Amino acid sequence: MTEERPRVWVGDQVWDAEARREGIVTDVQGGMYIIGPVYMWAATWTAKGDEKLEVVLSREERAERQREQGW
Repeated sequence: MTEERPRVWVGDQVWDAEARREGIVTDVQGGMYIIGPVYMWAATWTAKGDEKLEVVLSREERAERQREQGW
């Protein structure tokens, strides 16, 4: 059985193996992923594709955690 990797999309919290940083995908433009730090609103970076991005928390999981914490 093969394990299928989740598709990376806006709102997903990811580990970027190339940048060696964790962040949240904020936009996707022409195959370029724009990623922002988890706890800040500045200093975004880009990834040329999702091959080196690993989903840490999906956008659904992040939304559920925020609801539980009363955000």
